[in-house]
Order: sequence, then structure tokens, then C-alpha cells
Amino acid sequence: MTPLFTGNWLGIISTVCWILCFYFLLTFIENLRKGDERITKQSKIAAIIFLSLALLLPAVFNFYLFVQMHS
Repeated sequence: MTPLFTGNWLGIISTVCWILCFYFLLTFIENLRKGDERITKQSKIAAIIFLSLALLLPAVFNFYLFVQMHS
């Protein structure tokens, strides 16, 4: 598998993570107003996890490519 092919899939996965982050953020806000603490906490954690994945996956992959190009 070439790095460019992997980069394409990484872009798709990152976009899906952004969408899921936004979905769980809206779920968090909706349940915050309802007062359901358990689902609010779970939605907040899920939104943070998907936001972290959406930001870190491309950064780690770009760092990996940078190291490969300069070695």
C-alpha cells in the first residue's frame, strides 16, 4: 500500500471522525438541556474522542511521511 493511497483513506477517516464529533456534540447539547447526566457524559466523551482522532490521525501520518522523506 503506497503512502498516497493511505493518505486518501486517512482523509476519509478523518472526515468521518469530524462528522461523528459534530453529531455527538449536538447530542451532548440536546441531552444537556434535558438533564440526562449519563447520556450527556457519554456524548461528551465520544465527541472528545472523535475530535482527538480527527486532529491527531492526519498529524501523525504527516509526521511519519516527514520522517520517511528525510531519512
